Amino acid sequence: MSKIKDEMPVLVRHEGDWIGTYTTVDNDGNVLDRNESHLTCQFPKNKEHSYFQINRYKWADGKYQEYQFPGIYRDKKLWFDTERIEGHAWEANDSLIILYFNYKDIPNAYIHEMIHISPCNNPRARTWHWFKHDEIYQRTLIKEERKR
Repeated sequence: MSKIKDEMPVLVRHEGDWIGTYTTVDNDGNVLDRNESHLTCQFPKNKEHSYFQINRYKWADGKYQEYQFPGIYRDKKLWFDTERIEGHAWEANDSLIILYFNYKDIPNAYIHEMIHISPCNNPRARTWHWFKHDEIYQRTLIKEERKR
């Protein structure tokens, strides 16, 4: 982990559990979906993956989903290639990570995500900009707090 710790210190600040809300809106700001979230960000020692994230989502109607995202660190970026997504993340400055990814089951679409962590490492804000055929069609707004 020392190389990722040295070269991606902002990413390392995200280690731990995060509780929040995802709200997806269309281009006019109409709410398309809203759900609660619990994400766990880990840096496993002596494992195949440099990074491991578990995303848990829960909706008001009782629907529940859970996904695992192992990541590989190389070239000062974190790379993902799972059954669900592929993409990579990099640090833009001392509080911001940019993630580019696509869902493998949504053709001609991709997402740019901005992840901002506060200087105190407690709250973070994330936005997903969804593009299809290079045109934005929705956004996901995410507000999270570190679980204590």
